[in-house]
Amino acid sequence: MKQVQLNDLILQSLEHEMGGVQVYRTAVACAVNEDLKEEWSKYLVQTQTHVEILTEVCHAFDLDPEEPLPSRDVVRTVGEGLVKAMQMARAAGNPEAAQLVACECVVLAETKDHLNWELLGKCAKKLTGPRAKALKEAYETVEDQEDEHLYHTKGWCRELWIKSLGMAAVLPPPEEDHHVKTAIGAARAEQASAKSR
Repeated sequence: MKQVQLNDLILQSLEHEMGGVQVYRTAVACAVNEDLKEEWSKYLVQTQTHVEILTEVCHAFDLDPEEPLPSRDVVRTVGEGLVKAMQMARAAGNPEAAQLVACECVVLAETKDHLNWELLGKCAKKLTGPRAKALKEAYETVEDQEDEHLYHTKGWCRELWIKSLGMAAVLPPPEEDHHVKTAIGAARAEQASAKSR
């Protein structure tokens, strides 16, 4: 395994989680649906914890959690762009539309976040020693939460879009009732949603 690239992934993942805190703060402000606002508030707290967990991983790998890197600048810029998009939508004065934009931004952020953690999990399996232990523990702590963040928000996004199009939506989405944490579970929840219309 290329240690330099792994170090970069860890630092990018930390940067992404830091940006995720800002994404969730903004998304919560855009949420109109109380159930969604409550869910995103929970995800905000979890994301703040993910920042702490990755900071600890940095220390286990003898990395400076604040080390400036061009790759981190890119990650930060993407996160700032998502926050700006939500702020623009909110400023336009249509709360329902701003909520949809927020859903899309969270899905985009969580898609990358999910990938980061998947890669970190694969790396943890290849490492040995204390670094492997630290990375594996971090991954095992965060994995289910990341799955929930992605699949549940995708469900919210789908159903809110359907509602905005004037069709019957299932709110909260079936992903909530089924406690979806896998791609297969998400597919089943989407099918359940279609059947219940």
